[in-house]
Amino acid sequence: MPTPRPFSRYEFMIAWRYLRARKAEGGVSTMTWISLIGIALGVMALITTLAVRSGFRAEFVDTILGANAHVTVYMPPTQIENALTDEVYTVAGRITDYDGAAARIEALPGVVRVDPVVKGQVMATAHDRSNVAEVLGLSADDLRALPRIADPETSYGDIGAFGRGIAIGSGIARELGVNPGDRVQLISPQGAQTPFGTTPRVVSYEVVYVFSAGRYDIDRTRIYMPLPAAQDYFNREGAADELQVYVADPERVDDLAPALMQALPGGMVWTWRDASGSFLSALDIEDDVMFVILSVLVLIASMNITSGLIMLVKNKGRDIGILRTMGLGEGAILRVFFLCGAFTGVIGTIAGVILGVTLSLNVDHVMAAVNWASGGDAWDPAVRGIYELPAQLRAWDIGRAVVLSLVLSFIVTIFPARRAARMNPVEALRYE
Repeated sequence: MPTPRPFSRYEFMIAWRYLRARKAEGGVSTMTWISLIGIALGVMALITTLAVRSGFRAEFVDTILGANAHVTVYMPPTQIENALTDEVYTVAGRITDYDGAAARIEALPGVVRVDPVVKGQVMATAHDRSNVAEVLGLSADDLRALPRIADPETSYGDIGAFGRGIAIGSGIARELGVNPGDRVQLISPQGAQTPFGTTPRVVSYEVVYVFSAGRYDIDRTRIYMPLPAAQDYFNREGAADELQVYVADPERVDDLAPALMQALPGGMVWTWRDASGSFLSALDIEDDVMFVILSVLVLIASMNITSGLIMLVKNKGRDIGILRTMGLGEGAILRVFFLCGAFTGVIGTIAGVILGVTLSLNVDHVMAAVNWASGGDAWDPAVRGIYELPAQLRAWDIGRAVVLSLVLSFIVTIFPARRAARMNPVEALRYE
């Protein structure tokens, strides 16, 4: 009589009947359900956490790249000595031929555009309210090219009127109580030079556009001003403070650094990774730690399979003895009980994937409910930087969660299955 091939149909049939057996028939359905639910919840938690972490990182990077330059090229500050007083002053670097430097940089492979920018710190006041702000002076075309700033769904006002006014963040607008059409006074300590010293410069500008970049710190501190007006306001006639460079592949921006420094002799380079690299590295480390912690939860849930199978083997000792006397070998018995555990792991994993994907796709509604229940304190944009908790489902995250759950389920099944296979049929039937 030929030996049946491994994992034959009858092995699946026996394993499935054992799992479906009632308690009166020697089944362990309660332990099976506990194992299945535990694995499903573990996989759901793992997929949801990975999706939220991926979404948070993607949203954070998008807010950086959508409202900031990928690379900033600037001249380092220089020191000059006053011949009369022998005092040494540090003067910020200026780029005088910014059009020529921008043209040279724009010709480099991988560079999309270059924006000459004037920067300065001011005090913004309106309606007896005040707030510290960072002013960036750039052209109207460059402002419209910023995706997070020129987004009509999150902004209001007329961006086309930028040439005769300023654009401010929604956080500043809220704190100052202004809307498009109102006027804001900007006060700079670096004003006009007089015989009595430097006097602050106070100029009133019309607010023509209010934007929301999706970042709490940007919306609360940033003001955009036309480049000629910024040059006049900050005493930068014919000069720019820096060149903001946008590249086709921001993830490989470090490869362009040597070419950028050659295009502006004596210049320095500051990339978006330099500005936010430590935070992104912390996110990557946190992702790895969270994966390990949640993997332990899946392992604990999988260990319930071992407990259930040990009880199943004990209850099915008589059946094992009969199957052995009918000709089933140790390998067949091992595979039958291995399939019992594998069924639980596979079904629990599938249920966990469905629950995890569903929860990830509805995480906004879940967070809204949590915020409502906690009075709005569950998600503070001032701490986390962004306004919402996004989720990004990636096939890689779902795949490794599935593989981890199945591998752990299969591994913990081997021990009780081997115990069943090595059971002596004579001892199993002695007292039957």
